[in-house]
Formats: sequence, C-alpha cells, structure tokens
Amino acid sequence: MTKEFDFLNIIQSIIQSEYLGDDCAYLKEYGLTISSDSLVEDVHFSRAFMTPYEIGKKALLVNVSDILASGAKPKFATINLSGKLDNDFVCEFYKGLMIVANEFDLKIIGGDLVGADKINISITVFGDTKECNISSRKNAKNGYVVAVCGEFGSSAQGLEDLKNKKDTYFAKYHKEPKLYPEVSENIAKNVKKPYAMMDSSDGLFDCLYQISNKSNVCLKIDYDLIPKKINDKNLVLYGGEDYALVVCLDEEDFKKTTGLTKIGFCTDGQGVIIDNKKMEYKGFEHFE
Repeated sequence: MTKEFDFLNIIQSIIQSEYLGDDCAYLKEYGLTISSDSLVEDVHFSRAFMTPYEIGKKALLVNVSDILASGAKPKFATINLSGKLDNDFVCEFYKGLMIVANEFDLKIIGGDLVGADKINISITVFGDTKECNISSRKNAKNGYVVAVCGEFGSSAQGLEDLKNKKDTYFAKYHKEPKLYPEVSENIAKNVKKPYAMMDSSDGLFDCLYQISNKSNVCLKIDYDLIPKKINDKNLVLYGGEDYALVVCLDEEDFKKTTGLTKIGFCTDGQGVIIDNKKMEYKGFEHFE
C-alpha cells in the first residue's frame, strides 16, 4: 500500500465522514458532486515540457474528469493558483483554462492567488446531479461487467517521450488527455442499477483495485481486451494520467450503453486477477 492510503485511513479515522471514499463527495440533498484536486510543479507537470497555456488546459481537464466519472455534469469551479507568478504566466494559464471551461459550459466563480516557490494549482469543481444516477466505488457486484472507455498507457508513454524530447502522439496525449463526457452522461442518465465508475488518473490497475476493495468483489480481467496503443504492459496497467473511464455495471445496462469496451467481469472474492494471475497492488506513490 502507498503512503497516500495510509494518510487517507488516518484522516477517515479522525473525521469519520460518510462523504469520503470516492473522488467526488456526493451531496444528494443539494444535487451536487464536489471534487478538489491539486497539481504541483515537478510532480504533476514540468514547465520544461509544458507552456502555461497547456498547463491551464490540463489543470482544469483533470478536475473536470472526476466530475464526469461521478456521473454528474460540471457546472462551477474555483481556481487557486500559487507560485512565482508573472503577468505572462497568469494570462496564458487562464487562456488555456478558459478553453476547457467554455468547452464544458463551466463557470469560474472564484479562487485565490498566492506567492510560492513552485507552481501549485488547486481546483474545486461542482457538478450538477439532476436526472443523473451517481456512481460509487462501492456499487460493483458479482456478475457485473468490467468495461472501459479510452486508452491506457498513452499518457505515461507520452511523459517518457517528452523527457526524451520527442514530439509524438503520446506526448500530445500526455499534455492534453481526452475526456468522454458523452459516455459518462449516457451511463448516468440511462443505467438503471447502481454502478461503479472511476477515471484512471492513477492508472488502470489502481481503478480496478479501488473498486474491488470498496465493493468486496474480485475483478477478473483479460489483458488482450484492454484498449491500448503501446506494448509496454507496465505502462498500460500502472501508468497514470490517461483519464479513461473504468466502469463496473450490470450486464443488461452494459448492453444498452454505447462507447464501452468489455475487459472482464466481477466475481466473488476480492482483488484483481489479470489473465488468471492474482495481482499485488502497485500504485503511484505521491509522497516519495
């Protein structure tokens, strides 16, 4: 297990909140899902590889992704930006950010600016849950289909290409990941039974493990069915920042949902089995 899991367990033991456990808090009584996320310079992005404009776009994209994966529609956001800022950085950052805000009809309603040694971006996005069936990692059940939308390993390959100064499809994918709002909306508005859905911010395997752990089911996966454009199995399973969707849903709901690829199924037990091999947890260590 990672330090992040240790810290989350400590926090949960102290706060004892019913809202913790998913990437978004679901406030049913207010019709909202809420997600907060941070991007730190030289941890989540490097100014050697990305312009302020590109950083602004990706910063909002990755936060919108959590709201989409909850099944809600992004509506409002606050933006906190700190670092050694100048006029050019702030101007280009917000120009990039507003491209994404306009694409998703998302309103920026506030935020904060602070000086610091490195760029740190913290964004909170509020999602509208009206007429939506909201997901939870706890909702996977024995017999459910495990399905995905998107591709896996491309962003991690893109980071390697950027480090090697290669201008490739994967490098572009790393800087501007593709989201799937039509698919998540289709699921949220048409799936009848409870379902689990996550985005693969920390990798495909992390999604599978988290759902298994919260739902107390075993996820059996056929590796060859996973959509991918690279041959590196380590990057496909464990590479982060693809922001593809990973969904566990009822078989009948899966049959009437377009845009998903079946890669396995849920069964009794716990853990993740890939090609008949029980896999040990391996995830991104945020605190190394």
